[in-house]
Amino acid sequence: MVEDILLSEENKAIARRWIDEIWSEGNMATIDELFATDFIFHYPSPGVEPNLEGYKQWVTMGGNAFPGTYTIEDMIAEGDKVMVRWNFSGTHKGEFMGVAPTGKQVTMTGISISRIVGGKIVEEWGVNDDLGLMQQLGVISR
Repeated sequence: MVEDILLSEENKAIARRWIDEIWSEGNMATIDELFATDFIFHYPSPGVEPNLEGYKQWVTMGGNAFPGTYTIEDMIAEGDKVMVRWNFSGTHKGEFMGVAPTGKQVTMTGISISRIVGGKIVEEWGVNDDLGLMQQLGVISR
């Protein structure tokens, strides 16, 4: 029981670093530190391979297009999984999925679930409010 609680807290710390250092700060070196080399990315990302290199491309593309800050709203850990409900706010400053920079302030919410084994993120599932984001950019009408 105590071991499970300690593991959950360790896994939450890894997930917090993932949000803070990689997504908010853009520290790509943290990916190599926190992720397994055989990482699998379960997120519908056109043109992005569901592996570690594809994930790095996705983070780079997102960070270049939308510099901003991620806030953890909720975090739940059980076993080898950590669920994070997050909120993002930033500015559309770079091309994103064919959409030229608009300069618009945007917000987006999402839920990510990471599976962590031996202190490394081995899998991630994600669901974001992509429709809401595209509406804010004016790509899709409300």
